[in-house]
Amino acid sequence: MAEQTVLIIDSEPASREAMELTLLRMGLNTVTANNVQDACSKIGQYAPDFCLTDMQFPDGSSLDVANFLQKQHPHIPLAVLTANVSLEAAIAVLKAGAFDFIPKPVDMPRLRELIKAAQQLVARNHRQKDTGAAAGDVQESSILGNSPVIQQLKATIAKLARSQAPVYIHGESGSGKERVAHEIHLQSPRQAAPFIPVNCGAIPENLMESEFFGHKKGSFTGAVTDKQGLFQAAHKGTLFLDEVADLPLTMQVKLLRAIQEKAVKPVGGLDETRVDVRILSATHKNLENEVIAGRFRQDLYYRLNVIKLDVPALRERGSDILLLADFFLGKIARAWQMSPVRLSDAARRSLSTYDFPGNVRELENILERACTLCNSQVIEAGDLHLQALRLDAPTFTVGNVVAAALPPKQAAESEELRSEDVWNPEDENAEKDLVFRALDYTHWNRTRAARILGMTFRQLTYRIQKYSLDQECA
Repeated sequence: MAEQTVLIIDSEPASREAMELTLLRMGLNTVTANNVQDACSKIGQYAPDFCLTDMQFPDGSSLDVANFLQKQHPHIPLAVLTANVSLEAAIAVLKAGAFDFIPKPVDMPRLRELIKAAQQLVARNHRQKDTGAAAGDVQESSILGNSPVIQQLKATIAKLARSQAPVYIHGESGSGKERVAHEIHLQSPRQAAPFIPVNCGAIPENLMESEFFGHKKGSFTGAVTDKQGLFQAAHKGTLFLDEVADLPLTMQVKLLRAIQEKAVKPVGGLDETRVDVRILSATHKNLENEVIAGRFRQDLYYRLNVIKLDVPALRERGSDILLLADFFLGKIARAWQMSPVRLSDAARRSLSTYDFPGNVRELENILERACTLCNSQVIEAGDLHLQALRLDAPTFTVGNVVAAALPPKQAAESEELRSEDVWNPEDENAEKDLVFRALDYTHWNRTRAARILGMTFRQLTYRIQKYSLDQECA
């Protein structure tokens, strides 16, 4: 690639000169501007490969520069230098299209990382130009769907992929939050590096620090070798924290520091290791309510929720339901090495009007079961068993699960059953049976089953492992 040009926008001459000298030593050409108007003029005159800007100027701010670039030159990356500026102001610039920000005085290793990230983004933009794709075009996505809400989602993903800012992905259980996170990664400059997903609710609390940051040999009983943590594994790539609301408060503090310092210290280690990781997070819970309730740290919330992305529920996606159904039927036929199975007209109407409390994951489970139980190569409406799955959420209690799962006589006897009666049984077989029935009732949607049973995701995961229910399901 030809020598790249960086536009440095800073109102202080000494700061401009220091930054210019640093970039020249990196082999980059530089152009300088001292205010917003000068910056906009220089952008049109020199067409820089990327821009570095201070936050405040006599005639405006970095937000004005970001808005100008988004309208006139969306392919030019913008990074922001901050000094004594609120986090909210920096977040506003990120939302306007800046791909990253670093604090002043500038840490040279951090600046080099930022420049490398910008160069990767520039290289991707050049590849798009060579193939005839416009910078604002929505790339080919692995997310299926043509509904308006999915088209908007794809466009937002394409925009977020250019940034390095943390993204908080919110949506109902089973709506495809991990798929969205992976798509952001695949369209980003980090696509060649690892994408590491982790379910925060499935890691035992006493092992969390080791899992996230790694450990040294002999640091605790059972640590027979050095172990790399999730942050180190995701270096240069993306770390996706699923069900982040399930993290205990003690771990939230350590996670916050790792994100702020961009460094981790393994358990039993003395030195910190720098990591370059983009953080994406998700949960089906309302994080704002978790903060108010004191179960989630406010400072971590603001670090993760720089940009919020809502994933639509399946019932909001209209004709995408049948498009996904046909896709899953083809996938099942290939995986099971069977002749293609199709939906009857009545079955298609039933799916179109069902509200899918379990979203895309539930749709796939429904079709797998229907393929197993149908008597021909055509799935009829009755094979879907949708009526049996309709749940009245306000009245769906532990007692309802028991009533639905037990024979009529026992169900009648359990009418007044309370949750504490369930989770303190004298007979472990009864607990195992109830957990299995709840999982079966929700088609192994663990988050939904945990909510129904009145326990945390981690508590349910523990019982699944305790009773080897995964093996029974396999």
